[in-house]
Amino acid sequence: MEATRELIFIPLPAMGHLNPAVEMAKRTVEREGRISITMLIIAFPFDKISSYIQTLAADASIDKRIKFLVLPELENLINNSETFYFQLVDAYKPVVKKIVQDRVIGPESTRSNSASICGFVVDMICAGMMDVAKELNVPSYVFFTSGVALLGLMLHLQTLRDDHGVDVTEFNDPDTELDIPGFRNPVPLKVLPSGFADKSACTLIFNLARSYRKARGILVNTFMELESDAIRSLSEDAGIPPIYPVGPIINLNLQNDGGAGVSPDERDSISRWLDSQPPSSVVFLCFGSKGSIEVDQVREVADGLERSGHRFLWSLRWLPANGEKLTPREYDDFEGVLPNGFSDRTASVGRVIGWAPQVSVLSHPAVGSFVSHCGWNSLLESLWFGVPMAAWPMYAEQQLNAFKLVVEWGLAAGIRIDYVWDAWKKSSNVVVKAEEIERGIRRVMDGGENEVRNKVKQMREMIRKSAVEGGSSYAWLGDFVEDIFENSMK
Repeated sequence: MEATRELIFIPLPAMGHLNPAVEMAKRTVEREGRISITMLIIAFPFDKISSYIQTLAADASIDKRIKFLVLPELENLINNSETFYFQLVDAYKPVVKKIVQDRVIGPESTRSNSASICGFVVDMICAGMMDVAKELNVPSYVFFTSGVALLGLMLHLQTLRDDHGVDVTEFNDPDTELDIPGFRNPVPLKVLPSGFADKSACTLIFNLARSYRKARGILVNTFMELESDAIRSLSEDAGIPPIYPVGPIINLNLQNDGGAGVSPDERDSISRWLDSQPPSSVVFLCFGSKGSIEVDQVREVADGLERSGHRFLWSLRWLPANGEKLTPREYDDFEGVLPNGFSDRTASVGRVIGWAPQVSVLSHPAVGSFVSHCGWNSLLESLWFGVPMAAWPMYAEQQLNAFKLVVEWGLAAGIRIDYVWDAWKKSSNVVVKAEEIERGIRRVMDGGENEVRNKVKQMREMIRKSAVEGGSSYAWLGDFVEDIFENSMK
């Protein structure tokens, strides 16, 4: 019997990264019976990580070749800055090395001849863990949970600084446009991730980019038919490791789809409400697990929805004026922030909820459009179900994603693609007015078979074909598995 190969997955302990990493592990072992995976989960007592891992551990449908190992929690780690995750990764390096040596590799006298560690697969933010893999003399692959466009942007701007002395943080005009390989249009500075405007943050980003260049390969949660220009651009650069576009890597489990904050009764209630609506008639609004808006903005959204005249399901996450951070259970007192009489006037056509079971909602035939923050996972889910988007990015790389959707691909209408929500300052750069919101909704909802809706329908067919046998992503996953075995035999 041929020896099996063991991969060590190290995901970032954040739902938008952990969930795709788990799905990537599932996809890998389904594809290749000689691979087993140990997922090292960095302890993180925030968000829904702990309950999510418990759910995974109890999920009988997950192949037993995937093992979840939660690392011990470290003391004196405070989540109070944008650099926290980088500090977290550095702090866990010695822990990971010892765990892998003691519990995965084991002492030499007890090692089995039937399995061997063939590589680390590290999250895009956990690239520092490649140092541990190097010390253990095993190769590293990066799992890039966003799109190739962001990867190309990071590598290009890092090259401009290192090789040409061009520092993007010194550009002052937000309307400055950059020519970026893999983009069909000049990219305005105002849609770059906010970290590129800050020297210390930019240093961390470029350190990541330099690490990526040392990887054996980069797995990207995208597919060829969506990002062909950017994929070809990177693949032609000899200074960049092989790119494996293996997406879409998304969780399509309707019972465990990121709506962990939704009770079974509420989930059923939302489903029944959607069942009572006409096909493609509902506007779904959701800004992600970390997306919040201020009270003034809540009222503009409500006004824009009412003016549009369309049915709606609104996952409302609002922030009070004092800036106090809310937990999901504290978002259910909506009447204090909605305009007077709004609930009564829209009772027959709309519903306001807290946490949303997003995949369940997007898969429902009543949903006709998605007002989205353009997080990469949400973008892929929306395309998978053929739901056109109205783009309203919040943070991280979402403005860049929105630019790609609206300007490059024509797969979304823009509401305000340069909107920025600062999670640390708990404020935004602008209040988007009701007129803009109404206009964005009408672009994707009115006129029946409009251009955006037709393009999304076409992309729905492409994204689904890419993941099955004969599809582009299916082939790239096979190339990745082949590389694992070829390299381990050396």
